[in-house]
Amino acid sequence: MPIIKSARKRVKVAAKAKSRNARTKRNLRDSLKSFTKALSDGKAAEIAKAERAVMSAIDTAAKKDVIHRNKAARQKSQISSRVKAAGVKPAKAVPKKAAAKKPGAKKSVAKKTAVKKPATKK
Repeated sequence: MPIIKSARKRVKVAAKAKSRNARTKRNLRDSLKSFTKALSDGKAAEIAKAERAVMSAIDTAAKKDVIHRNKAARQKSQISSRVKAAGVKPAKAVPKKAAAKKPGAKKSVAKKTAVKKPATKK
């Protein structure tokens, strides 16, 4: 066990990070397994659902630096090619900002009244 205070803190921080990373990696492996199982079953709806889940898990793992971004890109490419080979049409991606907005809901912006500045003396 470290004696220096900062080293003790680093041990605690590293333990927390290790458990977080393990959770992210476990989620990634589980989603990959469910995707493989869905592919073997051959149902298009299950494959599409599993594909969305595994793509999300890969993105999360890459964002948190659990896996390298190039590895994430390679895995996503392989998954999409396996889905295409299975004959499932890719779902259209909906941008998060467009999906979050409700149609017809506009923000009302209050206009500021123009205040005239007094003329300066020259």
